[in-house]
Amino acid sequence: MTILADTRPLDRLADFPAIPTGWAYLDTAATAQKPQVVIDAITRGYDTTYATVHRGVYQRSADMTLAYEAARKRVAGFIGATSPDEIVFVRGATEGINLVAQCWAGTQLKAGDRILLSTLEHHSNIVPWQFVAERVGVSIDVVPLTADHRIDLDAMATMITPDHKLVALAHVSNVLGSVLDAKRAAEIAHSVGAKILLDGCQAVPRMTVDVAALDCDFYVFSGHKLYGPTGIGILWGKAELLDAMPPYQGGGAMIDKVTFARTTYAPPPARFEAGTPHIVGALGLHAAIDYVESIGLDAIHAHETALVAKTREALSQINSVTLYGPENSAGIVSFSIQGVHPHDIGTILDEAKVAIRAGHHCAQPLMEALGVPATARASFGVYNGAADVDALVKGIERVTRIFG
Repeated sequence: MTILADTRPLDRLADFPAIPTGWAYLDTAATAQKPQVVIDAITRGYDTTYATVHRGVYQRSADMTLAYEAARKRVAGFIGATSPDEIVFVRGATEGINLVAQCWAGTQLKAGDRILLSTLEHHSNIVPWQFVAERVGVSIDVVPLTADHRIDLDAMATMITPDHKLVALAHVSNVLGSVLDAKRAAEIAHSVGAKILLDGCQAVPRMTVDVAALDCDFYVFSGHKLYGPTGIGILWGKAELLDAMPPYQGGGAMIDKVTFARTTYAPPPARFEAGTPHIVGALGLHAAIDYVESIGLDAIHAHETALVAKTREALSQINSVTLYGPENSAGIVSFSIQGVHPHDIGTILDEAKVAIRAGHHCAQPLMEALGVPATARASFGVYNGAADVDALVKGIERVTRIFG
């Protein structure tokens, strides 16, 4: 096997203190490692500038409120939102999808309406809609995949009807790395008057996202996949949709006035942010966005695309390996080895200091469509280089020797 030169064109490994020398971390699609600048921002938030937000009249609270709202504004600019008021801080994409399911779909849909998903969706973009379907009486339809494992938009255009009120799709598959033509998907949804939600967890760390240009109605992503902290995520929604939605939770911060007779609610986004927020998480997310944009999303995408191409080329030369997803997948390579369970692949690779994901990746319907119980998945970040691909390939060759 040809050994690839370790050029590390982004040269960012040194920014990540949790990645020791010789460890190939290839599980970025699950969660990204954190650069020192993000760790520093979180540390400052707790040990130097910490205070509550929106409530205190003292100076530090006012300063922290400004920093917290600056993070909201930073997110808005990052994804092309019209206003910071369209940005709702949530715990992650899962909570964002559940919020839309409860507060929009749960109040706007009625029995006989339909929701359209795809075969490759993460469980977080399936189960919340099933909750709505069971409670309201709507039906769920599923768009199939093309031969190269993309969401089949031609099939979607044929399937969609005026009864479909919501479409919810992954912008980039967490298993296959296949990239959705999101603008066309939005056009198809809007052609029958449906709203469209995009799960951007795997897209936002890898490519420029402009929600206005995509013309979607809701967009969600998680901070921890964007080199930021856990426990912070984003729901973006068009202002008129958020304004028409009732609150998700009750408590402090989301109110206008409370009496025992009646409570009125604050306008978005405060209406959906009950209780003390993850203040320092927002500051860490701000730092993560600054970090990613200092590199450039085009450069990140090109870097990860090159690593994917090297990986697929090398693995395609091993007869017992089956590759899934399109050739130009975004930062993710899923595969299986004939006669070897993915968990065994992951365990043997771990012995060689190569960290991958093994399992159904919270996408069991997709596994059924692929005809496998699970896959192994390597996913790349800005800290990976060709040496990591070499380590992966050497480890897989060892797996094939062990299992004959």
